[in-house]
Amino acid sequence: MARALTLAREAERHGEVPVGALVVSQHGECLASAWNRPIGLHDPTAHAEMLVLRQAGERLGNYRLTGTTFYVTLEPCPMCAMAMVHARVARIVFAAPDPRTGACGSLMNLVQHPALNHRLEVTGGVLAEESAQLLRDFFRGRR
Repeated sequence: MARALTLAREAERHGEVPVGALVVSQHGECLASAWNRPIGLHDPTAHAEMLVLRQAGERLGNYRLTGTTFYVTLEPCPMCAMAMVHARVARIVFAAPDPRTGACGSLMNLVQHPALNHRLEVTGGVLAEESAQLLRDFFRGRR
């Protein structure tokens, strides 16, 4: 999660909402990492999680990321959560919960929905205060 926070700070330096993410193989190898880039890429889907999923898929030559663990500084939104379900990510570890759009247990829990044929293991709150403070400072500075 410390690496994800470093990526989030990079997003902030580029004027993006400070969210960083990375995905790690079952053997502990970092497959891909990214920070939020929707503003810079003019792409509403360029959340850190989506960029990581795309990079990891390209690296593995497969859209399925079975056995992987995803680390992200903010609880994923519905778009990102469902992409992780489709990618068959094994586990999501997030820092700060997102009560407004969080789809891993806060607002809703798409990654463990009983109607879906794949569910992720969820661990939330890892370095939550540090991530939440980074987000609060960013939005306070924009007002």
